[in-house]
Amino acid sequence: MGDKAYDADWIVELIEQQGGRANIPFYANRKPRRPFSAKLYKKRNLIERFFNKLKHFRRIATRYEKTARNFLALAAIAATRLWIKFESTT
Repeated sequence: MGDKAYDADWIVELIEQQGGRANIPFYANRKPRRPFSAKLYKKRNLIERFFNKLKHFRRIATRYEKTARNFLALAAIAATRLWIKFESTT
């Protein structure tokens, strides 16, 4: 998924060559138009907001951890804290 800036034939072809399906909104003057799912695109916004909140954890944003294992562990802890905070507000 990407925004309108990624609406280029070569990008879509690259995605399809790798076995994926592009869900990129097209420019108004685009011809021919390819399939686009607005519902799926709305979920992209949720993911982007999650990563933005994840970057508020300083150790993750600055990548203090030297090993991928430790970085992933801290990312999991931060994601859990965000999830608990979200669940407590609903």
